[in-house]
Amino acid sequence: MRGTEDKQDALFSYVSQEERIPRDHPLRKVREIVNPILASMSQKFDKLYAEVGRPSIPPEQLLRALLVQVFYSIRSERMLMEELNYNLLFRWFVGLSMDDEVWDHSVFTKNRDRLLDGEIAEAFLDQVVELARERHLLSDEHFTVDGTLVEAWAGQKSFMQKAKGSTPSSSNTDDDPGNPTINFHGEKRKNDTHQSTTDPESRLDRKGLGKEAKLSFMGHVLMDNLHGLAVAARYTKATGTAERDAAKEMLEEELYPRKRKEDRPRITVGADKLFDTKAFVTSLQEMNVTPHVAQNNKSRSSAIDKRTTRHPGYAISQWKRKLIEEIFGWVKTVGLMRKTRHKGLGRGGWMFTLTIAAYDLIRIRNIAAGTG
Repeated sequence: MRGTEDKQDALFSYVSQEERIPRDHPLRKVREIVNPILASMSQKFDKLYAEVGRPSIPPEQLLRALLVQVFYSIRSERMLMEELNYNLLFRWFVGLSMDDEVWDHSVFTKNRDRLLDGEIAEAFLDQVVELARERHLLSDEHFTVDGTLVEAWAGQKSFMQKAKGSTPSSSNTDDDPGNPTINFHGEKRKNDTHQSTTDPESRLDRKGLGKEAKLSFMGHVLMDNLHGLAVAARYTKATGTAERDAAKEMLEEELYPRKRKEDRPRITVGADKLFDTKAFVTSLQEMNVTPHVAQNNKSRSSAIDKRTTRHPGYAISQWKRKLIEEIFGWVKTVGLMRKTRHKGLGRGGWMFTLTIAAYDLIRIRNIAAGTG
């Protein structure tokens, strides 16, 4: 018998929000991981807020909402608020009841910037890594380091001479004055002499010969080789030495805090050919680190000799280091960090670090479920 369409809306719902979410939904496990971490950060949150005044968005809900934005590739805060308005799954994860009013997107953004000032993303990543360590998901002995370009939210037309601050000549005087056609042909544009007026901290760079140079930043990750979890992240200007500098900083500050050289355990660090320089290899050896760096014999003499390559562990590190590309791939596709939506090192770096933490959460959940 054909059913009839009943368009009368029910005034009350007798199914709770908790019951509407499937018991086997992936976000349930993620929420079980996230909630204890946020609870442990309560004192850090308290330092960011005054004791009196109008209550703002709870930082726990704010961070959960940002994680939803990363998990489901929501490209803007305005769209995130729209999704929270009618998506019961998102409301449940964030901690909003079905009748709670959703925040205005501008209020949400201002409250997010408060967390930026408190370096909350870095602290959140540290807590996620510590959780992975407690669950014995980290080796703490074998690591990989690498960097990737993150395209800046700035167009090529904004890259002008620092001194003059004027655009190159237009190819057509009758062109649209609001968006004129710019001819850069024959003009030498360098980071030393030019700067973006839209995002001054971005730099013109390219990832490899024959590829297009774009205004970019650089994201860096230090990965544990056991399960491919990121244990540290950095976001810097795109320079020729940024990857090596960030690698040394992450190793020194994240892996060996407050430890003397003689107290540091011996570890290995895998990397690609870009890291095969005498200065970098020597600096790792001085930190009691065995550099399992890919040899670059084509353009110069390699700083890695047979004393390193003869060991079976070197081949394993070269095989394992490719896992770091999975992190960058997820961050750029799912996390929408192929081109940052935030200007400057501060906001861009905050979101990059939070996105890395989101990747680790998904990875920990998958490992626990036996699918990672």
